[in-house]
Amino acid sequence: MLKIGLIREEGKVPADKRVVFTPQQCLDVMDEFKNVEIIVQPSNDRSYSDSEYKDHGVKVDENIADCDILFGIKEVPTENLIQSKKYLFFSHTIKKQPKNKNLLMAILAKQIQLIDYECLIDKEGHRVIGFGRFAGIVGAYNGIRAYGLKYELYQLKPAWQCRDKMELEEEMKRVKLPNIKIILTGGGRVSNGASEVLGALKIKKVTPYEILNFSFREPVYAQLHSKDYHTPKNGGAWNDEEFYADPSNFDSSFYKFLPVCDILMHATYWDPKAPKLFSSEQMRLPDFRISVIADITCDIDGSIPSTHRASTIQAPVYGYNPVTEEEDVPFSKNTIAVMAVDNLPCELPRDASEAFGKHLLERVLPSLLLDDSNGLIERASIAKDGKLMPRFDYLSDYVKD
Repeated sequence: MLKIGLIREEGKVPADKRVVFTPQQCLDVMDEFKNVEIIVQPSNDRSYSDSEYKDHGVKVDENIADCDILFGIKEVPTENLIQSKKYLFFSHTIKKQPKNKNLLMAILAKQIQLIDYECLIDKEGHRVIGFGRFAGIVGAYNGIRAYGLKYELYQLKPAWQCRDKMELEEEMKRVKLPNIKIILTGGGRVSNGASEVLGALKIKKVTPYEILNFSFREPVYAQLHSKDYHTPKNGGAWNDEEFYADPSNFDSSFYKFLPVCDILMHATYWDPKAPKLFSSEQMRLPDFRISVIADITCDIDGSIPSTHRASTIQAPVYGYNPVTEEEDVPFSKNTIAVMAVDNLPCELPRDASEAFGKHLLERVLPSLLLDDSNGLIERASIAKDGKLMPRFDYLSDYVKD
């Protein structure tokens, strides 16, 4: 019998309420893989309670030491790591994040196999699992909520106070927007999640050309892709492969959207080699119209000059004064409202967990438990048997004393 343990999330403030598998999904896993037993470590913080797991007949036990594979969501405190186990969680180490250096060092010292969800990619390099959709849903909702607060148009319940996405959608029925223009960047899971919210609000989607050149009697939004706001420095034609290979050879042309955009929802991956969308100097120009920025990607001091820090779930919006370039009162007329929460899916933990568990069961467990001939688990393994795996050998200097 192969034992899988769902570990308790610890060490995060506020507590992360997400789970890898819902109670029903635990049963689905054990039904699909007859030789598997799931044990859930008790927790007072999960969005699904211990009693819900017990009511489904899933074993809840503090002792997970005899489990073969341990699943979590976020980084595991180093003191909780168990020698020579196989772990799956978001380690946030592949970019050499300073705060998690000791975590990876401990994983190597304890000869743990670390499989990072962020590194689960297919042969073409596309991620197969993640919480991006719910980051987009909550980020867009928070942006729309911030606009209502700034102009005293309506008041929505904070996303984290909603039980689930259904209640979030009920809240959105209160939204009454004027004929504003919204720009959404990106074309992946995050931006598609944001599009769901805009679609639920019945906001009309228009083309980038239309949002630049036409006036509307209703709120509208345009979804921009990289080619819509970047130009090659050499003056040549746009080329996807060249941009993604080396974005430093491109300039931002986002400035053309600044006079027409009321709400910016930034939901695309940013390469540090790429140009910023716009500069702090441009934010002081008279025709800079953006008054609410929902920076869903939340790259600190990255592509959006006003994102100096991450905001929190309890206080999701802070003000940015473009004159002083410093944080200020969130909803005054002289500041831009910035929403930059960096753990957005935690605001809808039940829905986000259910979607994540579904993809994990369908796309990952067959390779993990049966046959990894497609190399999915091998590619996602950062460390094994006390060594960095070849794909992650670049982290060698990161884990030196």
